[in-house]
Formats: sequence, C-alpha cells, structure tokens
Amino acid sequence: MRFPALVESFRARLLLLLALMLGLTLGIQYYFNLRAVKANARMIIEQEQAIMTGLALGVQSLTSDKYLVEIAGSSEPLLSDRRVRVRNILVVDDDGNIRDSLNPEYNPGENEDKSPRYVQFKDIQVLPLRSGVPYTGDNQPPLPSWIPPSTSPDFGEAGAFFVPVQTDSGRRFIIVVLDSANVLTNVFERQTSRSALLTLAVLFVTTLITGFFVWRFTRPIKELAIAARNVAAGNFDIQVQTKRRDEMGTLATAFNEMTAKLGRARELETQLHQAEKGAVVGRLAAAIAHEIRNPLNYINLTLDHLRSSFAPADPEKKATFVQLTNQLKTEVARINRHISDFLKYSRPTKLELQDLDIRAEAEDALRLVEARASECGIETTIVQEEKLPTVMADRESLRSVFTNLVINAVEAIDSDGGRVSIKLSNTNDNSVKVEITDTGCGIAAEDISKVFEPYFSTKETGTGLGLAIVKKAVDDHGGTISVLSKQGSGTTFTIILPAKET
Repeated sequence: MRFPALVESFRARLLLLLALMLGLTLGIQYYFNLRAVKANARMIIEQEQAIMTGLALGVQSLTSDKYLVEIAGSSEPLLSDRRVRVRNILVVDDDGNIRDSLNPEYNPGENEDKSPRYVQFKDIQVLPLRSGVPYTGDNQPPLPSWIPPSTSPDFGEAGAFFVPVQTDSGRRFIIVVLDSANVLTNVFERQTSRSALLTLAVLFVTTLITGFFVWRFTRPIKELAIAARNVAAGNFDIQVQTKRRDEMGTLATAFNEMTAKLGRARELETQLHQAEKGAVVGRLAAAIAHEIRNPLNYINLTLDHLRSSFAPADPEKKATFVQLTNQLKTEVARINRHISDFLKYSRPTKLELQDLDIRAEAEDALRLVEARASECGIETTIVQEEKLPTVMADRESLRSVFTNLVINAVEAIDSDGGRVSIKLSNTNDNSVKVEITDTGCGIAAEDISKVFEPYFSTKETGTGLGLAIVKKAVDDHGGTISVLSKQGSGTTFTIILPAKET
C-alpha cells in the first residue's frame, strides 16, 4: 500500500491518533515527573547545604565573640527556610553547658552575683542524639555523661547529631538539631498528588480529543445504518456522502451503487409487470374485440335494414321507430368506441412521426366541442405567447390527446357555463408546453394521484381509459403530463413535448 493511501486509511488514521494520544500522555507525564525529580534533588541538596552550614556556623562561633544568632542573621537565609530540617545549632562544653545557640533562650546569661548562668543540655529535649562522625573510645577521650547512649532513630524522626571539636578552651560539641522529616514527606506527598492530578487531567483531555475524533470517524457508519434502514423500507433514492477517501468513503460509494442498482431493478420489475399485464390485456382485448364487434356490426346493419325496409307508414309511428333505431345505433357506436379505446390502450403503439403545428392540432380539438360548448355557455380560447417550434409527433395520437382533455374539460363544467382555455408556450429546454385549463368542478385531492391509472374514473359511465390513453400517448412521444386541480376551482393539465431538433 502506498504511503498516501496508507495515511488516508481509516484504520491507519485511527491507529496514528491513538499512538499520538499515548505519546502525548507519556511525554507530559515524563515532563512533570522530571520536574518533580529535579525539585526533590534540589530540596535534598538544600537539606545537605543547611546541615553543612549549621556545622560551619558552629565552628565559626568557637572562634568568634559573637553568638550564632548574630552570625547567622540574614547572611544565611537557607536556615530560615521552613522546608529544611535544621531546627537549631548548639555549642556545648564537656560539662553539658550550652555556650551558644540559634535559639536566644538557650544562650548564656548572668546570675545576680554576676556569675555566668548556663542552660544545661540535658534540660532540653533533643533525643535521640548520635555521633556525626565515627567515634571510638580507644583513641578518643570518653564522652561526657550528659550525652546519652547512641540510638537508631526511626526514619524521618526528629533528633540531633554531635561533632566534637578541640579548642584552646577545651573540648566543645557542635550539635545540629534536626526537625522531623514530615515537612519533606508532606512536600513529596503534595508533589505526588499534583502529579496524579496532572496525569488525570492529561488523560481526561486526551480522552476527550480521542472521543471527538472517533465520533467523527464513526459518524459515517451511523449515516450508513440510517440509509440502510431507509433502503430496507423501500426508499432506493437515498444517497450517502462520499467525500471521504478512506474505507468509509469506499463503503459509501459501494452503498450508493447498490441502491442505484436496486432502484433500477425495481423500475425494471415494475416495467416488466406492466408489460406482462399489457400483454395479457392485449390478448384479452383482441379476443373481446373479435367476439363483440362481429355481433355489433350485424346489429348495426340490421338496424339500418329495419329503418329502411320496415318503417311504419304512419308518420307518428315512423318517427318513434326512427328515434328508437337511432338510439340503438348510438349505443352500438358507444360500445364500439369503448372497444376501440380498450384496444388503443392495450396494443403497442406504432407512431407515424411527422412535423406538426401544435396550435393547429389544438384548434382542431376545440372545433370538435364548439357546438356543445356553445349550447352550455362555455367560452373556449387559445392563447399563444410567442412563435412555437414544430414538433415531431403522430397526428392521430396527438389529436386523441387534445380531444380527450378538451372533452373532459367541457364535461367537467356544469350548465351554468364556464371557460376552457389552451395556453401554448416555449420552455427553456427546447420544448413546447401546452396547458389546458377549465373552470369546472375540479378533482378531489385523494384522486389526483389516480387519474392516469387505467380503469379509474369518477364518471358513472366512464371506462377509466381516457386519461390513461392520454398519458401513454404523451410518454410514447417522450413528453410529460401533470395535473393541478382543486375541487370546486377547476383543473389544469400541463403537457410538455420535445420540439423538433434544428
């Protein structure tokens, strides 16, 4: 796999993100731990420096006429730091008298008789006390009695250690008193707590970042799941976004191709069903036409023979006889017309295309209903906005379309009169638009979607094939037809036919 494709891979990007978050977490944790180690090392060095400073001050006080308090002063700020363990520095002689101390309360004073007054080391609590240097009794003078036996204190326990120093005035003991290590322990605990909190904060932030990116990575999966449910419900028009170039983008593209193929398969299945249905209807129509038209022709010829040869001599009876035979011939013609409509819808159409003028065909359709429209007070008009191009169409088929729609428009208007208009115009895609509008009773909203279905009719004597034939003829010409209607406010049928290519 090439590197660009590897980077665009969903799995690779997710692994890179997790590796980045892990590295970031470890890096930040290492940084803060390193800072804590350096801080602890610095604190330990300060402790050591403070102890060494205490010893140095003790030695300096032996050669100076100043007390430790005056020597330390502000020149040794390290001893005043609360984090260090040096609590006090004592200079004690062999008799256990405290000759100097950082605590002024332990420094020598005067009695009433001007004699020196000392604080005894044994009177202060500094146990345990141990030697600060290796001390053996073989080569060294014995320790004074005020120094208790050395003990091993617990870790971090408060105590002191002494260092003997020989001076001109005798042996002196420099004692460095150490505080409890709880101060250091508290500092270390605070550092540990701070490090834990920082670690939790880093983990929380990285978890949020990881969750955000994982949500972004997995969002297409949810979209695919929703789309799959819609497809399962029968909606094959749904598409999912395919802008991604990783596995999710490939999956989305495959999903879109699948839904498109399923949609085409559904259309082909529908067309096949209609074709099978049409073939069955066509065979049935041919059989019915053959079996019915022959008797109808015989009945029609017999009526003509009766009217011409057996009419009564009496004028009144003759008029009644002629009226009845005419009614019979009208009914026979109606049956024959229904059979013709049935055959026209069920049989495959063979179009004889030729250049046609749409306006002329529309005028012919209106001319067929002029007489009835005049009787019912219906106004008929044709409106043409501009010069129209010719269309390639079958004259009989197109005339049947306009005739059916115009007759339906006239029949939809009651006896109070109304208006039927045909509007002709061009469209932007080299097509001709024909709008046939009436002011009749309109179509109910629940019937709008059914008007072009075969055998659906709102008329008591209708076959339900008129508008089905119209739609089939328009479809055969590569056009479209739509209807807009409101019950009680009229109806408009809009036909769009492709114009002749120039």
